[in-house]
Amino acid sequence: MFATATRNFVEEVDHGGLLIPVSSLNDTIAVLTVVVKRKRFWFWQKPKYIPTDFTLNDILTGDTPIKPGIIETDFIKYNGTYGDNIQGNVDASFVLSGVSVQGKDSSKLQSSFGSLKKEEVDVQKLLRDSKDRFLDMSHSLVQQTKEKHRQSFGIVKERIVTVQPCSVIEEVQQGGECGGRLSFCGPKNPKVSLKENGSLSKDSNVTMEIPIHSTIAYALIELEIKHDGRYELCLMSDTTGGFEVDGPSLKRLLGVSGASAEASENSCLREELERLSDHFQLLSALPVNTRSSLLQQMTKVMEDQGAISSLQSVLDQMCLGERPDLGNVATTESQKENIQAILDLLDQPGQRESAEAGQSTSVLTALHLIASAIDEMTNECLAILGMCCSLAMLQPLEILVQCMSGKGEMPLSSAGLAAMTEDMYKKTEHLFASSNVSLKRNGDTVKTEINHRPGTLPLVLCIAVRGLASLAHCV
Repeated sequence: MFATATRNFVEEVDHGGLLIPVSSLNDTIAVLTVVVKRKRFWFWQKPKYIPTDFTLNDILTGDTPIKPGIIETDFIKYNGTYGDNIQGNVDASFVLSGVSVQGKDSSKLQSSFGSLKKEEVDVQKLLRDSKDRFLDMSHSLVQQTKEKHRQSFGIVKERIVTVQPCSVIEEVQQGGECGGRLSFCGPKNPKVSLKENGSLSKDSNVTMEIPIHSTIAYALIELEIKHDGRYELCLMSDTTGGFEVDGPSLKRLLGVSGASAEASENSCLREELERLSDHFQLLSALPVNTRSSLLQQMTKVMEDQGAISSLQSVLDQMCLGERPDLGNVATTESQKENIQAILDLLDQPGQRESAEAGQSTSVLTALHLIASAIDEMTNECLAILGMCCSLAMLQPLEILVQCMSGKGEMPLSSAGLAAMTEDMYKKTEHLFASSNVSLKRNGDTVKTEINHRPGTLPLVLCIAVRGLASLAHCV
């Protein structure tokens, strides 16, 4: 709830800029706080920022601390209200269960941060004070960060701070008719009443009081660190930091790399999806029971943005060869059970037997790809996509994302699109619009058009839809 409020704030006041939303009130972020920047597996993923308990002075050699000049200015007065109303029908068929849902949901998130202050480091003074200073390369934080090749240091150069007690209020109302054996739950855990082939209703009203002097967003200067501990401040926004390495550094992350800037957006999408086609084919080739169960569990996890992030983090660890501990996962117990069910499906005997051929690792990577794409989606996009996880919806969605990466238009009478109802088209149109893609009808022709906006939402949509559709094939 707090993370959503700060993310909305940054989107409004610094979209595409340098501000990073604070994800937890438990994070203590001051000027010169050391933040670990972790590059993700896929090039289109935003980096993950992990605030530490240390400041720059804590990891410097010598006894003379750096005392930065701090400039304080009034920022803005911010009060935001975000809400949505979603109505729809979902008919999902799984091998092990079937469900039909008719519902109307409404939610409202009110962020009353009030007057905000900006604290900013005098960068020129910091640059002078950093001359001839060295990091303590034997410090535990430096050692542990250096061991991870995709991690680097940044220090907080600017933060946005509350100057009065404020609040975040969330109101959720859900109601609907459910049939079948698939339990239905929303993104929170207020009171729920549900009977098989009965009705569901849910209401919640949560208020979070935020104390004075709380940081809600911050910006970094990254550090380029030499072998001997000398460091340079990365003053340009397009300059990234890191540790000096022996020999050529690894520029390419796991999976895919960015397409050339000269290529058209359609051809960029097509090239990236072609690079990833083996992942989608591998998911389609899984036994039907496995695919059905994976789709069912993914649909449940998608009901909660936090659960998707937790699943992505767990799969991150597994891709690095680590054994995740679900006890440390920050989500509800029911969602932990859903995540564990997905992990159990990845560890089925059939998967273990195919390890020699590398299939088990590939299936893990393929599922990590899908979860990572879904995790990059906006809340609005995720809410709509969650209502579309049925064969009836995923088939036309897959055809339309292929159209987006191809010629950009096709007849509505084409196989797979002809059965689309008006309600299905409206959902699809809304889903595409929330991913910076316009969907337009002209007679019997439907046209997709990628809007020229920063970010990778169109690619993320294509990956998520292709992946989920791969699990739904012939289910």
